[in-house]
Amino acid sequence: MTPRTWTDPSVLDGIAAGAPWADPTMDPTVIDWPARQAAALVPFAVVDGRPVNPHAPTGVRYGRNLLGHWGEQVCADAIVTATDDEGTRWLLMVERGDGGGFAVPGGYVDPGEDPTAAAFRELAEETGLTPDPADPWVTTLPPRYVPDPRASDEAWMVTVPTRIDLGGGYSALPQVAGSDDARRAEWVIADTITDLVHDLADTFHGRLFPAHHDLLADTLAR
Repeated sequence: MTPRTWTDPSVLDGIAAGAPWADPTMDPTVIDWPARQAAALVPFAVVDGRPVNPHAPTGVRYGRNLLGHWGEQVCADAIVTATDDEGTRWLLMVERGDGGGFAVPGGYVDPGEDPTAAAFRELAEETGLTPDPADPWVTTLPPRYVPDPRASDEAWMVTVPTRIDLGGGYSALPQVAGSDDARRAEWVIADTITDLVHDLADTFHGRLFPAHHDLLADTLAR
C-alpha cells in the first residue's frame, strides 16, 4: 500500500494568508531541523530531512494533514477547576468552533511566548475569565504529546498544561462566556473523567475532544 500523503487545503490557505501557525515551505527538508530539535519539548527524530512524529504512525505518512507546522507545534492549555459549596468539582470547558467537541481553553504558543502566559491569554480570549497567574494554586505541568486527530507523521502537537484551581465553596461559579474561536464556555461536572464525559453528553449534548481525554483523565485523578 502506498503511504498516504495529505496536507489539508486549509493549511495552504493559511500559507497564502501569511498565518503564523503555517510554515510557508512545502518542502520540510529545507528546514533547520537541528535548531528545532534542540528547542523541542518532546524529542523527535529526523530521517532524510523529514521530521518523524514520536508517536507515529497516524495514518498520514507524508504532509501535514490539518496542522500547519512541520514537526512539533507547541500549544498551551488551561485546566481550570472550582468546587461548589456541596463539594462537587467543576471543570471549565469550551465548545470548539471547528466541531471537534468540548475541550479545555487553549491554543498555539506564539514565538517567544511563555507557555503559561499563553494558557492565561487563551483562557481570557475564549472564556473571559482572568485569574491571577501569581496565585499559589496555579501550577504549570510538564509538557506532553497530544494525540491530536489533525496530526500526521510529520506534524504533531505538544502541550504545556497549566492547572488553575480556583478553590471551593462557590454557591455560584464564576461567570464565563465563549468568544474568539470558542462557540460557548461552560462549567462541567468533573469529579472524575467519567463524570465529565457523562455531564457533557447529558447536559450539553456534547462530546469530549478526543485529544484531551488522557490529559484530563490524568489531571482529574491527581
